[in-house]
Formats: sequence, structure tokens, C-alpha cells
Amino acid sequence: MSWSEITRRRFAATLAATPLLSAQSDWVSLFDGTLTGWKPSENTGSWKIIDGALAADGSRSHLFYNGPVRGASFKNFELEVEALAFPVANSGVYFHTAFQEKGFPQKGFEVQVNNTAKGEGSYRERKKTGSLYGIRNVYKQFVRDNEWFKLNIAVRGKNVQVRLNGLLVVDFTEATPPVLAEGSERGRFIDSGTFALQCHDPGSKARFRSIRVRPLPDDAPTPPDATAPVVDDIYRDIITLGARNYPMVDYHVHLKSGLSLEQALARSRRDGIFYGLAINCGKGFTVEDDASTIKFFETMKDQPCYVAMQAEGREWTQMFSRRAASLFDYIFTDSMTWTDNRGRRMRTWLKDEVGEITDPQEFMDTLVARATGILDNEPIDIYVNPTFIPDQIAKDYDRLWTEERMKKVLSALVRNGIAMEINDRYKLPSASFIRMGKEMGVKFTFGTNNAGPGDLRRCDYGIQMVKECKLTWQDFWVPGAFGPRGIDRKPGALKNA
Repeated sequence: MSWSEITRRRFAATLAATPLLSAQSDWVSLFDGTLTGWKPSENTGSWKIIDGALAADGSRSHLFYNGPVRGASFKNFELEVEALAFPVANSGVYFHTAFQEKGFPQKGFEVQVNNTAKGEGSYRERKKTGSLYGIRNVYKQFVRDNEWFKLNIAVRGKNVQVRLNGLLVVDFTEATPPVLAEGSERGRFIDSGTFALQCHDPGSKARFRSIRVRPLPDDAPTPPDATAPVVDDIYRDIITLGARNYPMVDYHVHLKSGLSLEQALARSRRDGIFYGLAINCGKGFTVEDDASTIKFFETMKDQPCYVAMQAEGREWTQMFSRRAASLFDYIFTDSMTWTDNRGRRMRTWLKDEVGEITDPQEFMDTLVARATGILDNEPIDIYVNPTFIPDQIAKDYDRLWTEERMKKVLSALVRNGIAMEINDRYKLPSASFIRMGKEMGVKFTFGTNNAGPGDLRRCDYGIQMVKECKLTWQDFWVPGAFGPRGIDRKPGALKNA
């Protein structure tokens, strides 16, 4: 059986394991085509009925359900809302909340409705539609502006699930006791309350229709297959950083050595880290041409994760077309495969291919030259495994990575708009490298580069570097936020198709 067929079957199994939750006959409508049963907060004129739908259009206001169903108090339930977001709309659906005359609701949870809104002032919004806001964030856009979609929210016991058009994007099980973001005085805990819709600001136009609920018993248990997180210092850091707008994304995850797609997605949802699943593309790897690239992408395009191309070796630009490469959310590479000044191709993590390094200074000068050439010429978005040097000279890392060499690599990253990975597997780059990069304006990402399930951690080294180097959320890259993709910046770098 081919790897693509295995992946396709795994996807089918995942869908079968996460069906829509209930039968049609159990649902109760909360919206009859009028504002009956709904109470707006401040700026009441921001809510209208247009074409049979609730329309959010105006200054900040929240529309709270106060109708007769369950006395407008719901603990366990399944909620379905059909929603439509206009371009740059920032909206949301709240649950377990309570009426509040002004401001954003302080009680309960918000499920984000935001496909293309960028934020206001100096703030940049990273959390996309489907996010359990600030707790389990979704960073990839899965629904389009100007198109109706179904948003499903299910609360059972300590578990919250969110689906977009049937796709499970959040599966959060609250810890006992619940974990607060560091410095937060008010948490959002699974409790009970009503529902609310958000009109965020005058530029955020959204519509809602077919709002219905299936109330569940107050003592409905947490699903038996729900996995509670391991609460430790790293988990607390993940909650804190996610609440503070750091993109908690591991952009460099591989399905290798028995790590299945469903296992990876379950771990992503459990730990609160969004994943980018990458396939190795290049000479001698699983994917070596456009046909196999497209075949892989077809098995992954409907998954709740980023899909990434890891470009291997320097030959890759002549192996893949721009059309095939553009299917991926982003492309990354490293400088671990190159040809030396004597014409010898080496993979620097393999001791036998590198051989004896008799002149470490010459080796480093060549490595820096190859790295800057890659960054200047290849259409990539992230530079991964950065500053890796072979085991033969790794003990002298700090001495060999001189300030001059660091500046050459960092300058190439800045002038090409390429982000630099903070790599968990190799614990690279060093703190001094990261600090210099921050000063020069380099953007960073978290990445694991796992060899299998055993070394897929939780961005431990990256979180350590956030603290040690005083990185802010503004220092982190997300796809599409800092200009065009690499393949658009360098359209002639790949072969013609």
C-alpha cells in the first residue's frame, strides 16, 4: 500500500471517529427571524435583521440570548450557528456568558469568527475562525469571507469541541483545577450561561442565521476519549503565551516512525499547539516531483493544520514547479546539505559524508557562504535547523559562530523576509544569535523537526528562548502577515511547468 493511500485511509478514519454529534430531531431553534429572545448591549442599533439573518453592522455591541429555552442558561449542549463574515470582519460566538451592558463579555468563552481581520492599531490579530479564543487558537483560515459556514460548539462535562463545516478544529479538555494565564486575574472556566453574538467594531460586518441548540443534561459526563492535558510548567507557559498573542505553532512536525496523522492532530489539540505538518521534498526523499507533491497535498488539504514543504538539498528548485510548490502554506529549508569548494556534496548531520574537518575556519566560512546563498536565491519562508554545525566541531559552536558570521546570516534573513526557526530538536540557534536577530528585525518561529512520536515535544526550547531573550509576540512570524510568500518574492526561482 502506498504512503498516500495510507494517509487517505487515516483521514477517513479520523472523520469516522469525529462525526457530527446528534440527530436532527433533538435541536431547538433560538432564532425565529426576528430579534425576539435576544437582547443587545451598548449600541443597540448595531443589530438588524437583513434577508432573514441577524446582521452585526455598527459600533461595538453584543447580542445575548435571553429567550425561554432552558431559561437562557446552558451548561452542556451542542450549538449550531450558520455564520458569514465579510472581509476584515472580527466577530465571535460566546457561550457560558451573561448579559453585560458595556464592553466585551468577561464571563464565558468566545469562539472566534475572523477570516481576514488583521487587528487594530499596533495590535495584530493572529487567531482565526474556530479558535477557542486565547485558549486553543486556530491560526490557519479554513473558511472564506462572503460564504456561509456552519459553526458547531459542543460542551460536555470538562470538554469543548469546535467544528467548522464538520471539521474538528478544537478539542479542549479543561484541567482540574483550571489553568490561568500567568498574571491573569480572571479566568474563563467551563460553567454555565447563555449565548451571545459579537459586533466588534464598525468595520466588522457579520451575519448569523439558523441558530439552534441541543441542550444536554447538566450531569452529562466528559467524553471517555477526551484527553486532559498534562499540567506542568510548559503547559502553563503555552496557556500564558497563547493568551498574550504569541502564535503557539510548531511549524516543523513530521509524520515519521509510527507517528500517524490522527495521533499528531490529537496531540496538537491536547497540548494547545497548532501544527504545521511537513513532507520532505527533494533528491532521495519521499516526494521528488510535481505528481507526488500534488498527491500528498490532496491527502492533507482538509486537515486542521498547516501543510508545509521541506525543501531538501540544493537541487529542489529544479525538481518542482511553482504551481506545485504554491499548494503549500509555506516552504522551509536548511543549510545542512551543500557542496563544498572541492565539489563534494555533503549532508552535514552525517559524519561519514562530512569526514574530517581539518580547517574549521574554512569550513565555517564555506557554510556561511552557502547559507547566505540559499537565503538570497531560494524561494523559502522559514530557515530551519539554523546554525547547525557537524558534531566534529559542535563543541566549539560559540567560538566558531563569530559576530561577523552571525551578522551575515541574519542580514540575509532580513533582506529576504525569511523567518528563523527556534529549533527544539537541536536547541538552535543560541541565545546570543537570537538576541542579535531580534535587534536586527528577524522574525522567529517554533519548530521541532521530530524524528518520530518520541521527540515531538512542546516547543520547550523555543519557550525557554522567549523568556531568556525577552521575545515579544511581535517578534514571531505567521504565514501571510509579513508580505508575500517566498515563491511570490522569487517567482523565477523554480522550474517552469
